[in-house]
Amino acid sequence: MLSGLTKFILGFFLAIAVLVGGGAAIALYFMNRTGIPPAKPVYSNDSPSVKAQAPKGTELGGAKPSLTPRTSSKSSPTPTESPKATPSSPKPLPSGAYRGRVNWAEGLSLRSQPNQEAEKIGGVAFNQKIIILSESEDKAWQKIRLEGSEQEGWVKAGNTEKVDEQQPEKPEQ
Repeated sequence: MLSGLTKFILGFFLAIAVLVGGGAAIALYFMNRTGIPPAKPVYSNDSPSVKAQAPKGTELGGAKPSLTPRTSSKSSPTPTESPKATPSSPKPLPSGAYRGRVNWAEGLSLRSQPNQEAEKIGGVAFNQKIIILSESEDKAWQKIRLEGSEQEGWVKAGNTEKVDEQQPEKPEQ
């Protein structure tokens, strides 16, 4: 009779130990699986440098970025640099306007009117060149035009900075 009671008690403790050990193993497994962050998604409006850093398999549509230079119909032994748009003569600015750039790291929302509830008509990226046309009466908003575009709108003041148009001359050495 004593051996039967001993077997029961040992069996009971063994079952409890197996359940606790199994539960701990399952908990560790799921904690490790959820502790690994997923790959950063890449969206179609990301800059090319972000797409180049993206892990494989996260490109939209499975397309991989092409690193080979595009050539014209004429075959040339060396790749040629694409022509860059060089302003021959910058357009004269309206009176009171000046060139600037966005210094808010997240970029800015371009709005149709100078208030927070106005319709968003676009966005302006960080460091994008702009032309500041005017300010609202309360100086809380600035009317801007995107450089190289005719798109105009209002952004919150204080998120842009004036760009010096004159380049300092380099001293000769």
